[in-house]
Amino acid sequence: MRYSSTNGPIDLVGIGIGPANLSLAALLKRHPRVRARFFERRAEFQWHAGLMLPNASLQVPFLKDLVSLVDPTSELSFLQFLATHKRLLCFINANFPQVLRREFNQYYRWACEQLDTLDFGREVDAVELDGETLIVRGNGWSQPTRSVVLGTGLQAAVPDCAKPWLSTTLLHASQYLINNNPVEGKRVVVIGGGQTGAEVFHHLLSDSGAMPASVTWASRRWNFAPLDESSFTNELYTPGYSNYFYDLPETLRATLLAEQKLASDGVSSALLEAIYRRVYELRYVTGMSCNLQLRPARELIAVARRGDGWSITFRHLQRQTHETIHADIVVLCTGYAYGMPACLDAIADRIERSGDGYVVNPDYSVRWDGPKGCRIYVQNAAKHQRGIADPNLGLIPWRCAQIINSVAGCQLYDVDEAAPFVHWEAQPMAVQSGTPDLEMMS
Repeated sequence: MRYSSTNGPIDLVGIGIGPANLSLAALLKRHPRVRARFFERRAEFQWHAGLMLPNASLQVPFLKDLVSLVDPTSELSFLQFLATHKRLLCFINANFPQVLRREFNQYYRWACEQLDTLDFGREVDAVELDGETLIVRGNGWSQPTRSVVLGTGLQAAVPDCAKPWLSTTLLHASQYLINNNPVEGKRVVVIGGGQTGAEVFHHLLSDSGAMPASVTWASRRWNFAPLDESSFTNELYTPGYSNYFYDLPETLRATLLAEQKLASDGVSSALLEAIYRRVYELRYVTGMSCNLQLRPARELIAVARRGDGWSITFRHLQRQTHETIHADIVVLCTGYAYGMPACLDAIADRIERSGDGYVVNPDYSVRWDGPKGCRIYVQNAAKHQRGIADPNLGLIPWRCAQIINSVAGCQLYDVDEAAPFVHWEAQPMAVQSGTPDLEMMS
């Protein structure tokens, strides 16, 4: 099947349909003058299917949906989804502290049904340059376009020592529910102290009728630390801070990302409390025999086969000693990393890189030596230039609005936000009458 039109290339092709490119498609629904199509290799929309645990919830407010940050009156908002399904009042009465991830996945799938620009089951094999036009190719089809938006998502990050051993019983967390290992009576090790590690650990303890023999939760972090969700920390998830961060020197940006880790990669306080209560219950109330161990400050350094199971070796980062644990199942909650998709191989050497990422312009297009009228935009791939909010759900609609304005060549969406409460920039003088005079000191 060939998508190319006799009227020439379309304006935009989105590669991958996750929350980011779905937001882009949703915001474009009101602006059909921007001709776009989105391609996804999977047969249907799925959002972290391997981690759709029963009680897993969002770590962002539900108003940070596909559209509301830049178009709160959109017919594709989460509130509209609730109203359409006659559950808005019950949702309000339920007073959820956070929306269940399963319900947000329902919302995403419902939004897909409202859009006619999405093509599932269409894998993109290559992006090539033909004169002044980009050609997106799949198996038996092609689509000329002026712009491409990469929404291929992040890839599972696996420690080097574990890569040769990946299997059904030593697996990345993204495969946790897909593999569906029976855990009753088994020795399970969970590696990684972020939200995913906490969710998997809690899930393993949830079914009193099918408890593992032991569960060990290990983390490189000094403790099982909470997500920093305070109001001023959430200023890091504003357009103002994203723009400020973009203009900082590269070395300073890297330092700040390390300092701000718990603003994006901690465990929700409610989940930590639920885990602590469950451990208390199992130890003191139910008398369950499951051996539970929480081991912070441990770094995974070696994996080896041991019979039908695994021998897992950690370095204690504070004592500088080694310890070995034997396990039947190992779940690697070791996060995700960005990798350039293989479909860009034909033009990869023309794209400017910075470390593991791209060099990204203010409009989220990457710098490359292609024709001026051909742009390649990226979703969730500019953390090193845009800060901790970039791979998070929080600013997706704002970023998509920036991309839409750039593709259209005019401001279809107002992306100017009120200044953050925190003055990130250095102030050369008093900013308004009645404020203290400020002097810049050399």
